[in-house]
Amino acid sequence: MQQGTLMRKVKSKSWKKQRYFKLQEDCMTIWYQSKRTGKTESAFSISDVETVREGHQSEVLQSLAEEFPPERCFTIVFYGRRGNLDLIAGSAEEAQCWVQGLRQLIESGSFPLTFALVSCTWVRDWFQKADKNKDGRMNFKEVQRLLKMMNVDMNEDHALRLFQDADKSESGTLEGEEFVLFYKALTQREEVLSLFQEFSEDGKKLTLLELVDFLRQEQLEDEGTEELAMELIDKYEPSETARARHVLSADGFLMYLCSPEGSIFNPQHRALWQDMSQPLCHYFISSSHNTYLIEDQLRGHSSIEGYIRALKRGCRCLEVDCWDGPNGEPMVYHGHTFTSKIPFREVVSTLGKYAFKVRHPSPGAGALLSHPLLGAEGRWLCWPPAVQDPSGQAPWRCWVVQGASLSPTPQELKHKILLKGKKIGRLEDTLDGPGDEAPDVSDDDNGAEAEEERRRAKVGGTQRGSALQKDKETLAQALSDCVIYCKNVPFHGFQEARSHSRPSEISSLSEAKARKLIRDEGNEFVRHNAWQLTRIYPSGMRTDSSNYSPQEMWNVGCQIVALNFQTAGTEMDLCDGLFSQNGSCGYVLKPPFMRDKETLFNPTDPSSREGPGPITLTIQVISGQQLPKVANSKEGAIIDPLVRVEIYGVPADQAHQETKYIENNGFNPRWDETLQFQLHVPELALIRFVVEDYDKTSRNDFVGQFTLAFANIKPGYRHIHLLSKDGTSIPPSSLFVHIRITE
Repeated sequence: MQQGTLMRKVKSKSWKKQRYFKLQEDCMTIWYQSKRTGKTESAFSISDVETVREGHQSEVLQSLAEEFPPERCFTIVFYGRRGNLDLIAGSAEEAQCWVQGLRQLIESGSFPLTFALVSCTWVRDWFQKADKNKDGRMNFKEVQRLLKMMNVDMNEDHALRLFQDADKSESGTLEGEEFVLFYKALTQREEVLSLFQEFSEDGKKLTLLELVDFLRQEQLEDEGTEELAMELIDKYEPSETARARHVLSADGFLMYLCSPEGSIFNPQHRALWQDMSQPLCHYFISSSHNTYLIEDQLRGHSSIEGYIRALKRGCRCLEVDCWDGPNGEPMVYHGHTFTSKIPFREVVSTLGKYAFKVRHPSPGAGALLSHPLLGAEGRWLCWPPAVQDPSGQAPWRCWVVQGASLSPTPQELKHKILLKGKKIGRLEDTLDGPGDEAPDVSDDDNGAEAEEERRRAKVGGTQRGSALQKDKETLAQALSDCVIYCKNVPFHGFQEARSHSRPSEISSLSEAKARKLIRDEGNEFVRHNAWQLTRIYPSGMRTDSSNYSPQEMWNVGCQIVALNFQTAGTEMDLCDGLFSQNGSCGYVLKPPFMRDKETLFNPTDPSSREGPGPITLTIQVISGQQLPKVANSKEGAIIDPLVRVEIYGVPADQAHQETKYIENNGFNPRWDETLQFQLHVPELALIRFVVEDYDKTSRNDFVGQFTLAFANIKPGYRHIHLLSKDGTSIPPSSLFVHIRITE
């Protein structure tokens, strides 16, 4: 790995600045500085880097393909919504050195982080930050500065006592293991030690039977408890002697509580755990709106990064707005606005690379895509029997249920892309061959928009000549033939849909229209969504790419609730929270009472839900650990954290409660407060834990959050590992809680 390399940082075809890049001594941080001024511009941690792409794998580098060879180009991709870093090295050798070096560093930190490893990394990072003169030792003044950096406001006498206890060499400084001792004393978890001693007869260890008692009584583990206890000891007990004796020390107990097995999120639900053999309309489907946009809706930047980021987050329904471009090449952008444009072929290529890279491959339900998809990526399409696959690679399959009704399942459609769009004629015409019936070109609710679509689908303009007209007519029919299970039809009411619509059709509704239907015909809406797909999209007034609440749409069973993935906030936290389960495949099975076409359920009347009565969710918020500072806070500022628990679900379940704030302690605050909620429809509830920095004169500042579906909660003593505003992890920041669920 190069220790200092001059490379070009590129933001656009005309913006190319030379910067020195250097890997710092900790092998975890990279900074870069201006060649002209020598001033350090920025730094980032290896833990912030998701991957490194070689060659011209960004729009900016593609625009420079003629000027710089791919061997010198690479892109650093960060987690979350942070922009990529496009770089051009001075030579292919330098580029390879950085690419391979970065990948090794990323790979070495990509294995599951144990509590011990996180703490070790955390200790090293803090030591290097506080060691002002870089002599490898820390005096008491540097320790006091460190405490401020770590969000700790500690009595000076107490801090000095901890310092002196750790200074075994009596040198007046801490180094190496002495600092580790100081850190251990600082991070002593009294609440965990007290819990440990409650179940330990001698206060020093948990025997196998004592651990089994804890797992049964507190963690409510009722199956294979002895086997689980043995597994936890083998996995988390740091002492070989203790492991051989089948006992768990206090350190091992803490490591277990901080592990995935001790998380509030049921680890079994992280994997694919739901039935994937039901019709598509029985699932909530992770969906994005105007996926190509990474900024606002009027002048924002269109980018293939929008598709890459959405797909990596488990999104399964993407939107592609395709318009005529120069020389007949289709371009993707937000029509009738000033957003930038990207070639359609680049979108298709991106889908081919990233559509099925999620952990558990599942179908991607695409939006209206154009004819080039039938080329290189045509193998992904699902073809009807009447249409041969032009690529010669994709075996078509078709599922017919009850005659002409088509109800495919996610399992059957694995590794396939569906096209949602308008269709010439009926679906049966595609399957059986065209009949005598007049073509039915379906449209949206907006008449002018539909007329424009019809004009564009028919002919590209008389000035282009009859040859191009013929190509476009063929294209329109070919594209229509590819629309199988998601034929777009206008919505004219639930009665009309029952009489004339088919399960293979889908309607798109604005958020305002959907809200009116929820208010006026809630039960009819739920019944409709039990047999047909519905897509909801944001209001056209949301030009800033803000989002509506998806929860009210999920409450009536709407499957495709399209959100602006580029905009962080509560709405995307809910989306990530719902779809973080089931292998993050982008599909979540709806509750049984929402899959019944004759259901009586109405979200405005919880008593209409069939099943047991309300349940009580009791949350004891015990403590927090190493909470991050608020972004852009003043040097030396320490947060005053509070925890708010928010419930999202049917209207009767919507609620929030919060703890008091703890003054000047973001390092190890203790709340020991109990919050209680009654849930009438727990199957639809999402729980959001939010940590904020209290401010009595202005709005509280966001610190971290974690959201999950009620169905994924594990009761007992659990840690909640917090996420940033972008949805990325911020280890080792966490909350420690006790969860009880009673009927």
